[in-house]
Amino acid sequence: MITATGIGSGLDIESLVSQLVAAERTPTETRLNRQQTALTSELSGFGLFKSSLSNFQGSLSSLTRLSSFGQRSATSSDEDVVSVSTSGQVAASSYAIEVAQLAEAHSLASGSYTSVDDVVGTGSLTIRFGTTDYTPPDPGPESYNQFTVNPERGVATIAIGAGNNTLAGVRDAINDADIGVAAVIVNDGSGYRLLLSSQHSGQANSLEIAVSDAGDANDTDAAGLSALAFNSNATNLSQTVAAKDAIFSVNGLTISSSDNRVEDVIDGIDFTLHDLTGTAPVTVAVTEDRAGARELITDFVSAYNDLVGNIDKLSAYNADTGSAGPLQGDFSARSIASQLRRSVVNAVDGFNGPVQSLAEMGITSQLDGTLAVDSAKLDEVLAEHFDDLAGMFAAAGFPTDGGIDFVASTDATAVASHAVDITQLATRGQLTGAAVGFPQTIDADNDNFTIRVNGVTSNSIALTQGSYASGAELAAELQARINGESVLSAGGNTVSVAFTGGQFILTSGAYGLSSQIEITAVDTNTTAALGLAVGSGTAGQDVAGTIGGAAATGAGQLLTGAAGTPAEGLQLLVGGGATGSRGSVAFSRGIAFALNAMIDGFLESDGMLDARTDSIQGRIDDIADRREALERRLVAVEARYRAQFTALDGLLSQLQNTSTFLTQQLASLPEAGTLLKGKN
Repeated sequence: MITATGIGSGLDIESLVSQLVAAERTPTETRLNRQQTALTSELSGFGLFKSSLSNFQGSLSSLTRLSSFGQRSATSSDEDVVSVSTSGQVAASSYAIEVAQLAEAHSLASGSYTSVDDVVGTGSLTIRFGTTDYTPPDPGPESYNQFTVNPERGVATIAIGAGNNTLAGVRDAINDADIGVAAVIVNDGSGYRLLLSSQHSGQANSLEIAVSDAGDANDTDAAGLSALAFNSNATNLSQTVAAKDAIFSVNGLTISSSDNRVEDVIDGIDFTLHDLTGTAPVTVAVTEDRAGARELITDFVSAYNDLVGNIDKLSAYNADTGSAGPLQGDFSARSIASQLRRSVVNAVDGFNGPVQSLAEMGITSQLDGTLAVDSAKLDEVLAEHFDDLAGMFAAAGFPTDGGIDFVASTDATAVASHAVDITQLATRGQLTGAAVGFPQTIDADNDNFTIRVNGVTSNSIALTQGSYASGAELAAELQARINGESVLSAGGNTVSVAFTGGQFILTSGAYGLSSQIEITAVDTNTTAALGLAVGSGTAGQDVAGTIGGAAATGAGQLLTGAAGTPAEGLQLLVGGGATGSRGSVAFSRGIAFALNAMIDGFLESDGMLDARTDSIQGRIDDIADRREALERRLVAVEARYRAQFTALDGLLSQLQNTSTFLTQQLASLPEAGTLLKGKN
């Protein structure tokens, strides 16, 4: 239906209705627009505020770690001969290093083959690592006197069958076994040779290769798979490189190492030997890494000043332009900024070090809230108290007992001195066999067993058959075989094996109640030869004791303060020592740790800032609802105006019709003069 208003009256009703509705809309819509603009700006301001807090928190990560402090830097006078690096805390000093011999890895080569597809043979290869007493033909005379197994390295038996019995197949089988031996095929001009190299240098990592030749049942001749034998019974492989230890001296003290990378001579210092020193020693200098610590601290100051600048922009008022930041006058922003400033300028809570505040380090607060660094004062503090600064920034525990190490804490750990009392030290699971005598012969009736270590059960383990003159020799074989078993090694479940008092003693590498060793299966004569029978040993014990007078939770060597106590979350490593009172641990929260925890609280879900932004968003949503209500009201207003003007239009139309009728009627009346003439 088509309607047209104003036809009868000539009024522009559409224009009148539109203007009246617009007049009704404008005040309310202007007010809503103004409110929405202000709220959107405020919401955006809080988004920038949260982003600034998050960025600043990211800059604190290094400062909250104890490992970031007390670092040393090391330099070598000749990096081509000896390079050096440091980790952890080590005393600043200078060392004279002389290198007499570099470590080398054992390497063996086969005879020549015409093709990589030549069949070598079938059977199995058993590869062990250890110390070989061997004299090669050059300088000769050739002699293989002894092999002593390395108990720290695994043993592997590799099956060679019809599917991998070629030269290339044997190479791939050895590499796929992933036992620490690299196999390659080399064409030396006379043919293709299999080159086997230990992936670990040092005398104790030389290779022994025993062969079980399924082809001709002869394990020592040079035919078939036995061509790869290298042991006391057959040296069919040629030694191309003898295993050697590195020999060097530190300040005149001679030291040997299986590797050219030396990590355990001086705590916190790693040497890498590259060449012999010749006539003059290499000087290695270890100094405090003050430049690194200074950079950490000045980066923190810079990040804090950036945060203060961003907060000022968001909350400032410019009197010249009359413009204000989106968070100007906001209580939440002011409160957070105030808490951050107090945390920075106050002394560190609970820290009793020689320097307890940033001001004492030469870092002071300015009138605008930023921090300024007095470089001379900071350098002085770094020089005098380098090792004491960790507690200024990170959460740290300082045990009075050298056998206890601080590991970690939580937000619930109270700043206090927590007394430590140990009632039980952690122990490792252990299994002791029955007494046996030596020599012992390992054969098919006593060479297999299965073991469970820390709840993980091995596959069947086979010992190397042969005669063992001493318990120590067989203990090394047992340890190497157990630790080399694939299932156990994959989970890091290791044992150490010793022969003491005529008995084999197997000890788990782990501490605590879960540390246990159990023999689950043995051969017919294993108990007679090894003293090992099916059964469980003694489980380990967790450390036990109290922290701050309250019973703590032990897990292996870790002792953790109980929930609900002042020491909650305080984690200590009790490495040894005695039971009874073990002094105390002074726990403090550094500036960076406190700031990090504080910002976590500000940014957490349902925290202060989330509550504010949720409130603002709610108000923005309410404006949208009010806009919808306005539109509904204006529809009704428009309908009312339209109805009123339509009625007016109808009324005017009637009046116009009446006016026209009257005009017509009046026009049809005779004129007054005419009527008078007629009468005369």
